Amino acid sequence: MNARPLLAFALAAAIAPSACARREITAQHGHNAWTIPGVLRLGEDEEPDNLNLMYSHTAASDTIAGLLYSFVLRYDANGNPIPDLATAVPTPRNGGISRDGRTITVHLRRNALWADGAPITAADWLLTYRIVRDPNTLVKSTFGWDDIASAQAPDPYTLVLHLKKPNVAVLGILGYGGAGYPPLPEHLLHGARDLRQSAYDERPLSSGPYVLTQWTHGSSLVFAPNPRYFRGKPRLHEVVWKVIPDLNSLANAFVTHDVDVYPSVQADVLQRVRAAPGTIVSARLVANWRHLGINCSRPQLTDVRVRRAIAEAVDWARIERSVYRGIDQLAVSDIFPHLWAAPALPTYRYDPSDARVLLAAAGWRVGADGVLHNGPLAMHLSIVATSGHPQNSQSQLLIQSMLRDVGIDVAVRNYAGSYLFAQNGPLYTGRYDLEWSVDTNGPDPENSGNWNGAFIPPHGANTSWLNDPVVNATSFAAASTFDQQQRKVLYQREESRLREIVPAVFFSWETDEMAMNSDLKHYVPGAFLGDAWNAWQWTI
Repeated sequence: MNARPLLAFALAAAIAPSACARREITAQHGHNAWTIPGVLRLGEDEEPDNLNLMYSHTAASDTIAGLLYSFVLRYDANGNPIPDLATAVPTPRNGGISRDGRTITVHLRRNALWADGAPITAADWLLTYRIVRDPNTLVKSTFGWDDIASAQAPDPYTLVLHLKKPNVAVLGILGYGGAGYPPLPEHLLHGARDLRQSAYDERPLSSGPYVLTQWTHGSSLVFAPNPRYFRGKPRLHEVVWKVIPDLNSLANAFVTHDVDVYPSVQADVLQRVRAAPGTIVSARLVANWRHLGINCSRPQLTDVRVRRAIAEAVDWARIERSVYRGIDQLAVSDIFPHLWAAPALPTYRYDPSDARVLLAAAGWRVGADGVLHNGPLAMHLSIVATSGHPQNSQSQLLIQSMLRDVGIDVAVRNYAGSYLFAQNGPLYTGRYDLEWSVDTNGPDPENSGNWNGAFIPPHGANTSWLNDPVVNATSFAAASTFDQQQRKVLYQREESRLREIVPAVFFSWETDEMAMNSDLKHYVPGAFLGDAWNAWQWTI
């Protein structure tokens, strides 16, 4: 496809010598001969579906947001909130959160600029607020934003948010991930009401450490350092996001030194990647949870006994051992196991016999075709996942085989991630039965957007179409207090209920084996929301 050059701001970047010359220089200095000084090539299996986070649904978009944007708050490698545009993280102790939990005051730094030189002020965040709160804009999630009664800027560098009720999610929207959206340039988008069809979604103005200079769809995105970034101009000359959807091709690209970073190395190529010269491999449990999502609105899947039968009919431990080589940690919930709110729950037992009993109790009988039937309904389902991932396909085939043993016929259908997770794709329109995917958590356990009935698409990311009164009440209560111990009790109750009614089977937490060029420095994998949390510090 043709490259789409983007608006270039005045960047004081020196033109680098040719790749051949750069390789010769690095070899002379004792570094890896294939290293291109100042140029970081990221090997990525996914392309962003949108660069406007209000309408994006891919992990690629979340990671790239860390390159392009400054947020009010940011998170470090361990998920701790740190100031970004804010001068401090608001807390009850420092007066940023009022005693009654209904007012949040944020002071913004005065030295932050957009890439075109305009100052970043409270007016920019207020533009984001107005667009999100406009019901006609249909952003992917308004969770947290809906609980703001009003927002004002008493001066250009102060934000005051008055809440309808205490809600921890409001702190989350000041950061990124989920419904966290960055300030928008009010001086460029003044009067904008709906950005769904805007060229800005592919040509955003940077407020972060890098600016996007070129997007060749299906191939790569290229970023240059933002010389006006408030922390100082980043140390790299260029960052290239190379889109390589096929994971075998991605592994080949790394071992042949066409890319410098290979995130989430697949278990079946790990040994080969480790053996590549000039390679460092780091392992870290990250907040990516793989799961079997179940569309509770589908006629065959509305009965909780059917969903429970699916959970018991599959040997999840076998899939972890045989497909993922036992590297990942089996999950019991969608709350990161190292967080203070992690619940104590057992995994589902592998019990095909009980699965058959549950299906029979729900009125399903095996027909002459060997498939379960219940009146006019037949148990023909599909399972969708992202294409180009061998482990997805291997897992799907095992799930297909095990469910077939209890009379559930499953067809495998895979799509590009940019379509699967798009607002008009299968998940957000409900055109699927089962889905095998990885979701990424933010540092706070607040999860109403995934399970509360108020956030069924198009109002949020509850793509299981679950609307359960117990889950709705507990998730609401947990989000409405800043008392951590009270929240922990509520999350135990909520996760116990989710385990009981099975809108999803929580499969595993990912142990990320990341391979890197040994010349790359200060690239620290994060447990939450991608690895661009300190992108301005990267060097190679």
